[in-house]
Amino acid sequence: MRTSRSRQVVAGAAVSLAGAGVTAVALGGFLRAQARAARRAIGKPLGEEAHRSDRLYKKKYGDAVELLLLGDSIAAGLGADSPEHTLGAQLATRLAKRARRSVHLVTAARVGSESSMLPAQLASLPPDYRADVAVIVVGGNDVTHRVKVADSVRHLGEVVRALRAQGTEVVVGTCPDLGALTAVPQPLRGLGRRASRQLAAAQREEVTRLGGRAVSLAEVVGPFFVTQPDEMFALDRFHPSAAGYRRTAKAVLPSVLAALGVEEHVPFGHHPPRSARAGS
Repeated sequence: MRTSRSRQVVAGAAVSLAGAGVTAVALGGFLRAQARAARRAIGKPLGEEAHRSDRLYKKKYGDAVELLLLGDSIAAGLGADSPEHTLGAQLATRLAKRARRSVHLVTAARVGSESSMLPAQLASLPPDYRADVAVIVVGGNDVTHRVKVADSVRHLGEVVRALRAQGTEVVVGTCPDLGALTAVPQPLRGLGRRASRQLAAAQREEVTRLGGRAVSLAEVVGPFFVTQPDEMFALDRFHPSAAGYRRTAKAVLPSVLAALGVEEHVPFGHHPPRSARAGS
């Protein structure tokens, strides 16, 4: 009787596992269909090239800061309606005014980039180029392309380490909250929120461990994109608008100023290097 009962338990477990497998396959198919529908809805009304905004800002101040932007379409500024409205331009203008120094902006970020493409972006710069501070925004494409968190963080860490070895200060805007994308249906949006926050947390830990600074974009600007989507998002409902980039630049600025020694304290959502926290 015990043998018969054991067989019944094993058989029941097998049926349950089989049912779970079928459910998982069905869910995976459903999510893939949602992703295809979201890509069709978003489309590419903005094209694949961002405005070029590299130049010297506020030349009258002199003693230029070399500002480097690496990363994906957000770092490149896709969605801005003019060169002066990109993330790089808005950040450079604000940095110059607060630091009272001119700012030379160099953008190596490229639309569509994942974290694995960061080393190539860095390698594309002239051999003798050295930035005073590098701002990196990356991660959204890693999530949508289902790149493993460990792989994403490894590539990011490689570039942070290389920049720090050159004497460049590093500020990373961690992966934005993909749950704010109203063009993406549920439950896919909820899964995107969870995955993007997991990646952001891992990025923060790696960057601060290596001596860089991290800004949790999901915390400092995410709420604005959730509550004001018509203003914060561009035409495609996926990339920031000029207003969205303005808000993002203002959010990143405190850590950039702290990295350059212009200001000491940073607000909520900004994370200094671990060594700085240990010494405080």
